[in-house]
Amino acid sequence: MLVKKMHKTGDKTNFSSPLGARGYFSSPLGVRGNFISPLEDRGQDLFHQLHDELTHNILPFWMEKMTDDQKGGFYGQMTGKDILVNDAPKGGILNARILWTFSSAALHLKNPLYLEYATRAKEYIFSYFFDPENGGTYWMLNAEGTPADTKKQIYSQAFFIYALVEYYRATAEKDCLDKAIELFQLIEKHSFDDELNGYFEAYSCDWVLLEDLRLSDKDANEKKTMNTHLHILEAYTNLYRVWKDDILKNKLQNLIEIFLTRIINPKTHHLDLFFDENWLCKSTLYSYGHDIESVWLLNEAAEVLDNQELLKKVRETVILVARAAEEGVQPNGGIINEKNYQTGHVDGNFDWWPQAEAMIGFYNVYQLTSDQSFAQKTLNTWEFIKSNIIDKENGEWHWSVSSDGKIDTKNDKAGFWKCPYHNSRMCLELMERVAP
Repeated sequence: MLVKKMHKTGDKTNFSSPLGARGYFSSPLGVRGNFISPLEDRGQDLFHQLHDELTHNILPFWMEKMTDDQKGGFYGQMTGKDILVNDAPKGGILNARILWTFSSAALHLKNPLYLEYATRAKEYIFSYFFDPENGGTYWMLNAEGTPADTKKQIYSQAFFIYALVEYYRATAEKDCLDKAIELFQLIEKHSFDDELNGYFEAYSCDWVLLEDLRLSDKDANEKKTMNTHLHILEAYTNLYRVWKDDILKNKLQNLIEIFLTRIINPKTHHLDLFFDENWLCKSTLYSYGHDIESVWLLNEAAEVLDNQELLKKVRETVILVARAAEEGVQPNGGIINEKNYQTGHVDGNFDWWPQAEAMIGFYNVYQLTSDQSFAQKTLNTWEFIKSNIIDKENGEWHWSVSSDGKIDTKNDKAGFWKCPYHNSRMCLELMERVAP
């Protein structure tokens, strides 16, 4: 019997699940989907499949192919054609996400080998990524460990908080918690907008607001973004689990309210992506992956705060956001990247990370509503991932697959933005939620 397990609450209630017998589905888009029909309960099967994917594919790839035994830490890049670039720069986001991944795996799976790799990541970060003069972490290092880009992108600072707290949860090493608290205080000191609320995006090494605030080349150069606020929320949620500070509590609650009142569009229930300092929306995109990722992260944040009135409001809202995200789900079970609602242009590729977030987000809404169509979407997405995204020959997941089934080998297999975080976290989250 599959067990309905609300995230990190420990509550268990029996429920009937659409997990059932598999049937082959041929997609009109040319991308295969091996669907599971809602006939019988197979939660234990899903649990073991996710466990196998995590422990026999994703984590071994990073342990066996990406550890840099010459320069320390982990290599910065492997191309989409599986060519290791051993002199590639080492990104802060990549290293923080590696630390989070192995720390969380060690925490939940109790395997000392994963803790060894988490410690490897932690020691490299402490040795090279922290700015000893100005505080905070560097954006990017050269392969040798020297600073290559010293800017303080708030998105990146948040990921270091997220990762350091997870290592603390796995080890109780206080130096990691202390560093996470220090980063929280730096974000609040430099990035928080006391006048109009929210957080500014990027700063110089010595914490002067930059003119070029972009997280990546494809982003709009705006003062405030959904993406940074989402990952500050994610980081503060993890920090509040272990540090019940009143200021942090208020800041986390404020972040949730920002999403409810500023970022989630009240008409479409999609997330607006870019804003000026006055919170005027400056984007015309629906990002389906961010929509569905926000569903479970907002719910988790409200649960950790344990504010029942706010939790009720959040749950009512995220169900609507999940309904909006459904627009991106295709007949093959995958979820496409985004749509420009002004021009009508659709990015119909299936990047790896929205697939992982869709599995958690839709299942979370199933847990909230008992609407089996959401559980079915999780299962359909998993079948899509297995058929199209997982690299069964060389390990890890491909960056993307196009609507006609072509694998993206131009973008990285591992790199600055291609990390083990989305797919590993999906496996760990769903294993917890469907544990037999």
